[in-house]
Amino acid sequence: MWRRLSWWIADYAYAAYWQVRAAFGRRDPADFRTGVLVPVIIIPGVYETWRFMQPLVTVLHGRGHPVHVVETLSNNRRPVLETARLVTEVMVAHGMTDAVIVAHSKGGLAGKAVMTGAEGRRVRAMVAVAAPFGGSRYARLFPARSVRAFAPSDPDLLELARRREVNDRIVSVYASFDPHIPEGSELAGARKNVRLDTGGHFRILADPRVLDEIAALAET
Repeated sequence: MWRRLSWWIADYAYAAYWQVRAAFGRRDPADFRTGVLVPVIIIPGVYETWRFMQPLVTVLHGRGHPVHVVETLSNNRRPVLETARLVTEVMVAHGMTDAVIVAHSKGGLAGKAVMTGAEGRRVRAMVAVAAPFGGSRYARLFPARSVRAFAPSDPDLLELARRREVNDRIVSVYASFDPHIPEGSELAGARKNVRLDTGGHFRILADPRVLDEIAALAET
């Protein structure tokens, strides 16, 4: 119990720190679009802007990847399918092909929706971090539709779960204890399920294994 409590505290401390940093971030996202390696597109979680994932963006760009963000998502409160549409629009506008999606939480659902959509051929693979592929029973407790959409019984989520033809192009990375997703993030038929021996929903974005998995998909 105490171990999980310490993970929970550390997780929210990480989230609070990067939410504040994101609120004051001024870096132009166009700065990250240069590079000669496989293009990467970033999809944050609900109530997160792309700047919440800026540490990963900076590292990936520094390794030589053109990194694209979806500014029109703002704090990503739209329905999953609309989020996927906006991501697809960015991919098409920039002529992205053979791209790797890096997504957090809800972003993993949107990324899978992109991969099953009309322009899914533009995506090589996705690394999804703490994605609620099976939903979260806690979602029913929230009044906001943007969160209740993650309930296991949500029709859009169930339909997305039935679309298994792209699962073998997805690497799901998740903690052994996720306070937001008690069901876990294991994805049946995934290219790889990576269960980290730690706890949290947010701070695992900074785990070195996440970058390792992205590199394994995008740099080989």
